[in-house]
Amino acid sequence: MLVYIAMARAMVERAEKFRINFQESAESDTFAYYSQPKSIEKMIEDIKKACQVMNEGGVILYPTDTVWGIGCDATNEEAVRRVYEIKKRADSKAMLVLVDTPVKVDFYVDDVPDVAWDLIELSEKPLTIIYSGARNLAPNLLAEDGSVGIRVTNEEFSRRLCQQFRKAIVSTSANISGQPGAANFSEISEEIKAAVDYIVTYRQDDMSRPKPSSIIKLGKGGVVKVIRE
Repeated sequence: MLVYIAMARAMVERAEKFRINFQESAESDTFAYYSQPKSIEKMIEDIKKACQVMNEGGVILYPTDTVWGIGCDATNEEAVRRVYEIKKRADSKAMLVLVDTPVKVDFYVDDVPDVAWDLIELSEKPLTIIYSGARNLAPNLLAEDGSVGIRVTNEEFSRRLCQQFRKAIVSTSANISGQPGAANFSEISEEIKAAVDYIVTYRQDDMSRPKPSSIIKLGKGGVVKVIRE
């Protein structure tokens, strides 16, 4: 009988210990979640303003899954032209676009090779894929052969931005053509900052130096050509 009582007491003690640990963990998680409301609010406000600017044909400066980028509505030919002007770059050099989900790739490409879905799913780093037969995008965004580079972003801000905007967003490095690219916001020139219509505040203090994405071109029949590893 004493053995059973001792076992019962031990079970009660373990249950109480588990309850306390669980409660402390939950309180800690709750605190962590609610300790950054301003950061979350700032991101939501940034996304709202950036979408408004792009819907009006404007150009934004925003963080992506790689370096900071100059962006606009990828379906607006005039907005795309302005991005070329800001970068002082010939429009014969195509720019890539970001989307938030692989499903949207189908909307902007006539015939997506099956291998593309595997590449997107298995890639462990940002991957830009150049597809033939681009559609539903500004004509001056495309390469001379009608191809376009598309990247599915997994970075929080740019993913939410694409999701909220509901259209592909241009993403090109925030520098004048021919000049060194900016690894983070602090390295972006004042000339670029002054030329855009809205500058996202989110992640401006991030001093990390992300690398550009890998680039793969898919030819007919799903032939893979590595442009940049």
